[in-house]
Amino acid sequence: MREAFLSHLATLTPRERQVFELVIRGQINKQIASTLGTTERTIKAHRSHVMTKMQVRSLPELVSLSERAGILASGGPDQLAE
Repeated sequence: MREAFLSHLATLTPRERQVFELVIRGQINKQIASTLGTTERTIKAHRSHVMTKMQVRSLPELVSLSERAGILASGGPDQLAE
């Protein structure tokens, strides 16, 4: 399971990876756009690509898989394991 998740993660572009990390930390599109200096519309597109490439249908599923794969520390949304 972890290997498949990491394999999907490796398909993300550098910008998609940034969006992925901020999304699993609980930031909303507006916050991510501000952090990355882009528009909400652009973030929505990146977020859609992330969901497709990671083969998940919901944000809770993405967060859960991230925790189980050890990418997101289960201690809270602000702690990335990597």
